[in-house]
Amino acid sequence: MARNIEIKARIESIDSLLPIVAKIADEGPIEILQDDTFFSCPNGRLKLRAFSEHDGQLIFYQRQDSAGPKESFYVISPTSSPDTLRQALSLAYGESGRVRKHRTLFLTGRTRVHLDKVEKLGGFLELEVVLAEGESIEAGISVAHELLGKLAVSPHQLVEEAYVDLLAQMPDKAIHQKPLSTDDSQC
Repeated sequence: MARNIEIKARIESIDSLLPIVAKIADEGPIEILQDDTFFSCPNGRLKLRAFSEHDGQLIFYQRQDSAGPKESFYVISPTSSPDTLRQALSLAYGESGRVRKHRTLFLTGRTRVHLDKVEKLGGFLELEVVLAEGESIEAGISVAHELLGKLAVSPHQLVEEAYVDLLAQMPDKAIHQKPLSTDDSQC
């Protein structure tokens, strides 16, 4: 399985962090709308990520819930029919949550830098430092800490839980908030 080091932080404003990330990035920004449906899975997490009606990915991953950098193992399988795959998986396993977000992706070295506007949750920074086969997790953690320093992200901003878990913790009234748009001014 592929591996990376992940770290997530809550941020005040995507708009204020965007120019800082752009300065250190090698590529980007790439704007992506994502609709992730999670399914019951005893061995980790299984989600279907839909980009459009004809483009998606089935993703299985395992990682610890902790506030600092954490190792994640994952397998990604592309699909050209995310809607029917979602229906089949929902019937077979049951849905455990859904996350809709607008992601602005940058690449800096071997790190994917995500500025995420998550429907009902707000703005987040997520780093994914891709590890080479056999590479130590300490090497990836070092890269993640260096980037957090450059982006002035403090330890109190770090988030343990996945977006789907944060949404599950919200009171029912949050369900009635405005839907996600591509306008980041709401963060």
